[in-house]
Amino acid sequence: METTKTKAYGASRSLINSFNMVSRMNIERDKPKADEVAIDILYCGVCHSDLHQIKNDWGNTLYPCVPGHEIVGKVSAVGLNVTTYKVGDTVGVGCMIDSCGQCASCQEGVQQYCEGPSSFLATYNGFQQPNPLEINKKNTFGGFSTSIVVKESFVLRIPDKLDIKAAAPILCAGVTTYSPMKHWGVKAGDKVGVVGLGGLGHMAVQLAKAMGAEVTVITSTETKKGAAEALGAHHVILSSDIKAMNAAELSLNFILSTIPDPYDINEYIKLLKRDGSLVVVGVLAPFSKATNNMEVALHRRSVAGSLIGSIQETQEVLDFCAEHNLAPEIELIPIQAVNQAFDRMEKEDVRFRFVIDMQTLKSEAE
Repeated sequence: METTKTKAYGASRSLINSFNMVSRMNIERDKPKADEVAIDILYCGVCHSDLHQIKNDWGNTLYPCVPGHEIVGKVSAVGLNVTTYKVGDTVGVGCMIDSCGQCASCQEGVQQYCEGPSSFLATYNGFQQPNPLEINKKNTFGGFSTSIVVKESFVLRIPDKLDIKAAAPILCAGVTTYSPMKHWGVKAGDKVGVVGLGGLGHMAVQLAKAMGAEVTVITSTETKKGAAEALGAHHVILSSDIKAMNAAELSLNFILSTIPDPYDINEYIKLLKRDGSLVVVGVLAPFSKATNNMEVALHRRSVAGSLIGSIQETQEVLDFCAEHNLAPEIELIPIQAVNQAFDRMEKEDVRFRFVIDMQTLKSEAE
């Protein structure tokens, strides 16, 4: 298979406690096969999961690790059998680039829950298993690079109405919050809580409001109240305000928790009405305290999780954002500042998503 050398930024080993999480490297990209599309990357969002993966927080990182799964670019070449896209089209790539295509989940169009032996193939870090080395040594490299090659069926169309710089985070943060709201049937008039107001949370607020819900943001950061209201939240509760949290008990139909690190879920469960659901889309580790199942059972509440979103849902949320004039709030950065961006992300010093201008990598000397 013919390959091309591609500029990238990635981690060559676990760099916990190091300032320089990623550094310049070269990777190889295959030329597109018959059913594949080559993409010249213009912009790539920086997701909190990129930081977790680089640091091997989930114990499954394959090194070298080139992160980035919020990719927007232009089609530069297409395989012989590609019919959906042509050279020059503006397209996106999200969290997945393939799946088994045969299991029940894939057949039903929810590829993120692929039941094949290796699960779905992630845009970077290969197959999503607790220890992918035991299943398949195939690694993949993400959007912190100048180009990528992806199967046609996993490429998304970017609507003309969207600012392509701001569109990038919709491919992860957007669909990760849209998918559970769609699945759990959030509708006009519902009272929806959003826990955390970062990259995911700020998209959830906008999407829920556009769906007609009454939105309450629960945040641990008092200075985010104004930002929540500006995004459309009807109410804001400071999680440390015991009186306000008590007053909000049994008030919400649906809660989306976007907190990325372990925390105590129990105070948020109390906010649910009878038959309400709390869905976790942030943390992938155990909660800091065990779930109080008495609170779950007393009002027939549900605690659930949701993983990214399907290819169909990703296209849906892109179109939904274009239709409702929604967009992530971003800070555009050069790739040379990405390590500082990771540091600021850990300090919650971003409003609300970093996006890398990939021209800054293309212009770097060899």
